[in-house]
Amino acid sequence: MTPFLIALQFLTTFPIQLKSMPTKQQNAQSLLFYPFIGLLIGGILFAIAFSLQALPIILLSSIVLVVWIWLTGGLHLDGLADTADAWVGGFGDRERTLTIMKDPACGPIGVLSLIINCVLKWSAIYVLLSQKQYIALLIFPIFGRLVPLFLFLTTQYVREKGLGSSIAKYIPKKMATAVLIIGLSCGIYFLWQGIITIIIMCVVMLFLRHKFIQRIGGVTGDTIGAAIEIIETTSLLSFIILGFYII
Repeated sequence: MTPFLIALQFLTTFPIQLKSMPTKQQNAQSLLFYPFIGLLIGGILFAIAFSLQALPIILLSSIVLVVWIWLTGGLHLDGLADTADAWVGGFGDRERTLTIMKDPACGPIGVLSLIINCVLKWSAIYVLLSQKQYIALLIFPIFGRLVPLFLFLTTQYVREKGLGSSIAKYIPKKMATAVLIIGLSCGIYFLWQGIITIIIMCVVMLFLRHKFIQRIGGVTGDTIGAAIEIIETTSLLSFIILGFYII
């Protein structure tokens, strides 16, 4: 259970205490449980939306979004802000981009990226709840947490030290690939709406991977966090927009 508890401790605000320092192999194995943590987060969001559906939709949408952010401690939003600041302030230079990304301060571009992301996500949640598609809340946190699996399997981790470098070295590739495929297949439940959402998600992941390699030669923890947020939001938006065109 240690890899699962590592994933739960890292990805959520649940008060998890590990009995001992995890090994590098256990840290890498924890990646396999990321989609399960996504399912747990999605399950909580679904339970809240379903049990409080008598509330005005605008209020319920705000509650769902705030709980979503609170459950993750804003971890991935921090990565999005740092990545946005670095991408704009780095002026195309690899070393400058990596240096800015390590700066804990959040610049105006980082703040703007957070506002845009949260507004888009809130709007999509509002439409989703107005259509009473509460069950769909389960899949988007799963999709977001498939991103680290994809990036660690296919992309070089550029920082030589830290948690990410050991994960990249010891990740169980066959199991991670299987979990990635199973996680993506969850969208099939929603038929063509879900299938096309999966395709769009994969295209966006490939695009982000291309941009990360182009700028810094791979990924960092911040870029992975940014990718999680971007995938959650774009897959949620795609699902909602497709719902108006697919009968």
